[in-house]
Amino acid sequence: MSRAQQSPEGKAFLPLAIAILTVSDSRKPETDKSGDKIAELASHAGHRIAARQIIADDAETLRAQMRDWIADPAIDVIIATGGTGVTGRDVTPEALAPLISKPIPGFGELFRMLSFQEIGTSTIQSRAEAAICDGTIVFLLPGSTGGVRLGMEAIVIPQLDIRHSPCNLSELLPRIRYEH
Repeated sequence: MSRAQQSPEGKAFLPLAIAILTVSDSRKPETDKSGDKIAELASHAGHRIAARQIIADDAETLRAQMRDWIADPAIDVIIATGGTGVTGRDVTPEALAPLISKPIPGFGELFRMLSFQEIGTSTIQSRAEAAICDGTIVFLLPGSTGGVRLGMEAIVIPQLDIRHSPCNLSELLPRIRYEH
C-alpha cells in the first residue's frame, strides 16, 4: 500500500516527525550507515526527518539530547541506533530509563524473536526497547545496519503507519500526548 492510499477503514497516511539519534564513539555523518538506513526507511514510508544527531556513548549527554527532543512538540518519534549491547560503553537504555513514562516491552520481545530467526542466540545480547516518554514514542535499535533494517521494516514502520490494522502507535499518539 503506497502512502497515498487509504486503509480499508478510510484512514489516510499521517506523516510523523522523526528524530534520529546515532550512539557511537566512532561514527561520523559520512560513516553512519545505520542512521542513514533509519532515515531512508522512514522517509520512504512518508515520514519527515525532523532532527538527526550523532553522540558518543555517554549516558548524561544521551539523556540530555533525548530530554530536549522529548520536550520538543515538533518531534513525534525518536529512533536511536547503537549503545544497546551489553558492554560497559553500551548505555543507551540506561540513558533513557529515567525519562520513561510507560515502557513498551512487546517491542523488545518481538525484536529479539525476529532477530533470533536471523542471528540465532546472539540476539540475547540486544537490549532493544521502546517506550513512551512524556507523549513521545522512543525506539532503541541496535547499532548494526541489519538490526536497524529488521526493526524498522518489521516493527517500527508498520507501527508508525496509521493505516496498519488492527492497531498501531500512530493512531494512539494524540491520546498519548493528551495524557501527558
